[in-house]
Amino acid sequence: MAKTRQPQKRVLESFTIKGPDGVIKPGDTVLMMAPDSSKKPYVARVEEIEATGPQASQVKIKSADTIEGKCYVHTFRDYTKLRSVSAEDFFCRFEYKSATGSFVPDRIAVFCKCEMPYNPDNLMIQCEDCSDWFHPSCVEITIKEAKKLEHFYCKSCIAENGKDLQKSNGATAQSEEKVQSKRRRR
Repeated sequence: MAKTRQPQKRVLESFTIKGPDGVIKPGDTVLMMAPDSSKKPYVARVEEIEATGPQASQVKIKSADTIEGKCYVHTFRDYTKLRSVSAEDFFCRFEYKSATGSFVPDRIAVFCKCEMPYNPDNLMIQCEDCSDWFHPSCVEITIKEAKKLEHFYCKSCIAENGKDLQKSNGATAQSEEKVQSKRRRR
């Protein structure tokens, strides 16, 4: 009985993908198409690239055809220092230590009444009295209204100190640079 020949697998040092990003290598981070086309792409790290035939290559289980392009994952600190953030820039707050099964840092500060951590891609406004930060939607104003605020006082400070709500939602516009997200989409 003749043995069927299994395609020989070769580990590649790099692979050229379609699009402007060109060459990917093990260790690169890439945007992968989600299996469900209604969902957003996800970030993955290329561990190994193997060729299973003359024209076929796989990036650790997933087909190279599912790679949308390269992306860059920064530490949270480095991400907040970027002057300009592109659609390919992402951040990670935590590092997972597999040896201990723990995350570093083990906790982070939360803001707003929704108690979410700071996201540099989302606008927040600061109360001038207590210095707490809030998402506009959490204090029932639009982003457009938030960008026009000259002064902002949260409801707790208004109630506590008798500040006039009308003055809190004042109308002169601040510089757009001050309140606009750093992320720029293409």
